[in-house]
Amino acid sequence: MLNKRTFLKTALSAVAASVTMLLIAHDAMAQDAAAVTPPAIHNVVLVHGAYADGSCWAEVIERLQKAGMHVTAVQNPLSSLADDVDATRRILALQDGPTILVGHSWAGTVISEAGNDPKVAGLVYVAARAPDAGEDYGALAAKFPTPPASAGLVKAGGFAQLGEAAFLRDFAGDIDPVKARVMYAAQGRISDTLFSSRTTQAAWRNKPSWYAISTNDRTTSPELEHFLAQRMKAKTIELASSHLSMLSHPDDIAKLILEAAAQAR
Repeated sequence: MLNKRTFLKTALSAVAASVTMLLIAHDAMAQDAAAVTPPAIHNVVLVHGAYADGSCWAEVIERLQKAGMHVTAVQNPLSSLADDVDATRRILALQDGPTILVGHSWAGTVISEAGNDPKVAGLVYVAARAPDAGEDYGALAAKFPTPPASAGLVKAGGFAQLGEAAFLRDFAGDIDPVKARVMYAAQGRISDTLFSSRTTQAAWRNKPSWYAISTNDRTTSPELEHFLAQRMKAKTIELASSHLSMLSHPDDIAKLILEAAAQAR
């Protein structure tokens, strides 16, 4: 009789343990599913800036895709503001619903102009320009310290690019030099007149905005970035980063974009 009781007790303990393990496994699966369940807004459009191309978003794209987001990177011609805005609007037209529009550097100007598109639910600026409508951005920037990268421009044939030394030191200062040289070889050359363009609207006045400041930036003045983020009343993070925070701090940039997707309406 004792052996039978012992057997039943052991069997019941084993069943209880199995049920516990199943519950734990179910909770773990639920947590994993939650980790990859995208926010209500699942579209993200990424716009690159000067001296770059869409591949500069590669690290962020990978993280957003793992989170379940639908991500598209624009390839800007960098020939004029109108051309870059048109390229961005063509990609926005392909989205199937509300979209987070993200701009790095010069692309902050582009998303400020294109961001009033009805599909855009929120704007994320990454070490980016953010001019007001009709503003002389060059005059505004002149009120802040001149970043070292400005001295590294090489002009020819109506276009400009960063020289190798300036690109590696001032543009991509905290990026692995091997990767930075690849980016240097693929950099987008800008028209001489690109930076003199003026926007006709400032979407950040109408759309919720987020801003990632690069405190070690040598391409755009960090003080100017602080001013722009405060002026637009953006939800702001600060990163001890070069101008290319989406490559040196991709986890932080992806997290900021996901926050925008979760909070924008």
